[in-house]
Amino acid sequence: MIERFNKRIIFQKFTTILNENGFEIQEWSDYKTVWASVSNLNGREYFAAQAVQAEKTIKFTIRCNKNITESMRIIFEGNNYDIAFIDNIKYGNEFMEIKALAVI
Repeated sequence: MIERFNKRIIFQKFTTILNENGFEIQEWSDYKTVWASVSNLNGREYFAAQAVQAEKTIKFTIRCNKNITESMRIIFEGNNYDIAFIDNIKYGNEFMEIKALAVI
C-alpha cells in the first residue's frame, strides 16, 4: 500500500492571527504536508455521492494521524477540498481514508 502514496497533499486549519493593524482575523494556514494515495470514487461510493450532488468527491488515503480532523481542509494540485469524512481503516491506527469535497 505504501508504494501508492505518491501525491503530496497539504492539510490546512482555520486559525486566528493578528493583522498589521492589531485586529484579529481568521484565515487558513498550512498545518501539515503528507504523502497520500488519491483516487476518485467508484461504484457504490460514486452513486451514493451523486445522490447528494457531491460529484467532486475525492478519496485520500494517508498514514494514520489522530490530529487530522473534519474541521480542516486539504490542498491538492492547487485545489481546495473540504473534509467530509475520516475513517480509521479497520480501526488499525495505520491508515486513514478521507473523503473530501472540492470547493468550487
